[in-house]
Amino acid sequence: MTVRVVLPSPLRSIATIDGELALDVTAPVTRNRVLDAVEARYPMLRGTMRDHGTGRRRAFLRFYACERDLTFDDPDAPLPDAVARGEEPFLVIGAIAGG
Repeated sequence: MTVRVVLPSPLRSIATIDGELALDVTAPVTRNRVLDAVEARYPMLRGTMRDHGTGRRRAFLRFYACERDLTFDDPDAPLPDAVARGEEPFLVIGAIAGG
């Protein structure tokens, strides 16, 4: 299945990516499988979205799809069907903190 992925500008810069990614991901399409596909195609991004040892997401990164915040969902839970079909993108968003 071809999944569309949108990365934040700093990660696109590291990988010299211009625009949206289209990646083949085996079913079931999950957050972990999508991130595995991103890291396999762009090895310079390994460790930027998930910790190497624990696999936990990096602070200040959020994951969205189909107008839903999926950040705290199980990373092995299937993503929405529209993402798996390539109709909607999987968004990796850099969160902003401030006060």
